[in-house]
Amino acid sequence: MKIQYGKASVRFYRTDADGLFAGDIALDISGDRLRDAWTTGDNTAIVATDSMKNFIHAAALEYRGGDIEGFSAFVARRFLATYPHVGHVRVRGRELPFAAEGPISYSPRFEDYGVAEFEIDAGGLVGHRCGRESLKLVKLTGSSFAGFIRDAYTTLPEAHDRPLFIYLDAHWRHREFDARVPSLEVRAVIVETFDAFVSESIQQLVHEIGRRLLERFPSITEVAFEAENRLWDSVASADGGRRVVHTDPRPAYGTIGLVLGR
Repeated sequence: MKIQYGKASVRFYRTDADGLFAGDIALDISGDRLRDAWTTGDNTAIVATDSMKNFIHAAALEYRGGDIEGFSAFVARRFLATYPHVGHVRVRGRELPFAAEGPISYSPRFEDYGVAEFEIDAGGLVGHRCGRESLKLVKLTGSSFAGFIRDAYTTLPEAHDRPLFIYLDAHWRHREFDARVPSLEVRAVIVETFDAFVSESIQQLVHEIGRRLLERFPSITEVAFEAENRLWDSVASADGGRRVVHTDPRPAYGTIGLVLGR
């Protein structure tokens, strides 16, 4: 029997002299000492999920940093230290980004955001994953897709130079979590590669991004990508195809995945 339970979508907004730090946290726990709640209804080892919510809010007040990766690890470590009988703790954090509009004012950024997952048990770190999700990147040239199988089901024309619009989630792991690379630095390499690399497909593009990340950051041991092809449909053109009007694509979209290690 495998068990777990926890609290999800715990949001916090901490304000201090450094500004605003906000996030969305999910915490779940498992362990042999908790099984009686399932098998006999004995709740004496159970930490109520409402208590978990209050614990996360208290941790946000105590934590001195401003990064979702560090905060996720802080919550997991502090929770296990407080309730060692639970055995195993997993925390998943999502940054809620805000942009400074002035010395004292902010606005929500509806863009990509940092994420982190941190797992710990009595023996120490079990696993971790950092990431940047909901990236949306558009380039006007420097992408092609040709030479694919053509048969009775093929209607897509070959494209030797086209615009490209992708949605992208990127995740990575480190040799040591506490020597991690900030997600904004990873983001910068992703954007730089997307802009400069001339690709024959989205598959080749994400492989090149992964290759450059592993080359740039020796502490990263694995990168993974989930990409969606959201390229617009062309509806009108002029000047020999140099001026084109596009519209939103049909609902179906292509997906591309890659996990790349050293």
